[in-house]
Parts: sequence; C-alpha cells; structure tokens
Amino acid sequence: MTQPLILLSNDDGYHSPGLVALRTELAKLAEVWVLAPDRNWSAASRTRIFHKPLRVSVVQLSDGSTAHVTNGSPSDCVSLAMLGLAPRRPDLVVAGINAGANLGRDVTYSGTVAAAMEGAQAGVPAIAVSQDLGPEGIDSATLEYETGARLAAQLAAFVLEENPLLPGTLLNVNMPFVPPKGTRITRLGTKTYRDELVRGRDPRGREYFWMAGEMLTVPPPGAEGTDVEAVLSGYASITPLQLDLTAYPLVEVLRSWEGQVKLGESTSTRPQG
Repeated sequence: MTQPLILLSNDDGYHSPGLVALRTELAKLAEVWVLAPDRNWSAASRTRIFHKPLRVSVVQLSDGSTAHVTNGSPSDCVSLAMLGLAPRRPDLVVAGINAGANLGRDVTYSGTVAAAMEGAQAGVPAIAVSQDLGPEGIDSATLEYETGARLAAQLAAFVLEENPLLPGTLLNVNMPFVPPKGTRITRLGTKTYRDELVRGRDPRGREYFWMAGEMLTVPPPGAEGTDVEAVLSGYASITPLQLDLTAYPLVEVLRSWEGQVKLGESTSTRPQG
C-alpha cells in the first residue's frame, strides 16, 4: 500500500531547524517531500512571484535528508508542488515549524500560514505550525522544536485518517515558549503585539522609521477562548481557519442598500452655488 504523501514547506528557509524537526516526525507516518524557500520569507503573507522565473534545486538538510529549494515564496513552494513538481498530488500540506508565534489576526501576515492556505486553496488538507519565541525573543536556533513536531505529527495522523477538514479550511498550531501544559482548541484572538513606531536619522541626516513591537506577555481583556490566551497561558493552541473571509451578516444589509444605488448620479450633499 502506498504511503500518504506530505508536502512540507516553511517561510524561514530550508536551513531552519524547525523544518528538520518537523520532517523527522512526519517521516514516521508518511512519505515527506520537502520544497522550501532558499531564504527567509517571514511576514511574506501570500506573496507570489509572477515577474521572474522560479528556480528549483536539490539540497541536503542538516539531518542528511534530501529537500528541494526555490527562490520563490512559501506560497510559490506549495503552488509549484501542486502544479506538478511533487512526485504526486500530496495528501497533506504542512508548513513550519516557524520561529515565532502566528497568533490572532496577525496570521494574515504569516508566510507559514500562507503556505498552508495555498494547500487549502488547492483542496488539500493543511496544517501550519509555529513556536513562540518567548518574552525575550530568544535566538531561534536554540528553540526546542521537538515537542511541537510531535504534536504536529499526531495531528497530521488524525487529519490523514479521519479527514475532518472541510474544503477551504486549515489548522493553525502554535506552541508556547514554556513546556506546554496541554492543548486547547481555540478561535483567533485579536491583538498580539504592542506596536511602536521608532524614529531616527541615518548617518546622512535623513529621517527613517522602524515599525517595531513586543509581543504581549499576558492575555488582553476579552481573550478568553482564543489562541492568544492559550499560548500566553502555557498551552498549545489549535485553531481551525477558513479561506472564506466573507462577512455574512453584512451581506443582506448591503443588498438593501444596493437597491437604492443609482449609477451615474452624484452622491454629493454639499450645497450648490
């Protein structure tokens, strides 16, 4: 019997230890085919490269296993595989393990989540996995990825066996910085960082701006049941996401307004003359 095929990618690049940890665990339950970016694409969201050719080459990961790399983005990696680069159509797409949490509404920035979204868009179940760096934002090379990799492999086995994901959906997994107390099924939170605008001047006197921010250390008010609360409280969070961003409660409201639209007429309320 042919083993399931898992397509593995990330947004930190093929040198990432999180990618290797995940490949090691996933290889225990399926055939794993790796296609990852040749550099870091953090915060790339669903960036796609259409203006130049994409190159793919074969490399060895730090554990000696074979992988494929490309100059494209995380989304490009998954698209390339789906369009025929993979040996066959994957049964599951897994992205990660990302160095840094992807929580709340910040998931829309994430290249890791974007890679999983690309799988979901192609009709393949997908999982994104991320590891919190902690309050001090430690060096990602020193992170312990193995616990997250084991959780991801268990979740991958469940998805492959039970097929619980609806078309256009995916799972977003986030590991806490501390050893997890357990897992929580969560919804997306909202704010994750304290944003700050840093102003300065370069050696030539020209002003520059640096958008920075520290991750929250305690859950904000109203975060009960969210991924933000879970991770900041020491739990691994598993959040089901969907690609359909439609705000359904507004559809009927806008339809009632639509009946009043008269194209070509001015809507200005300023007095004339």
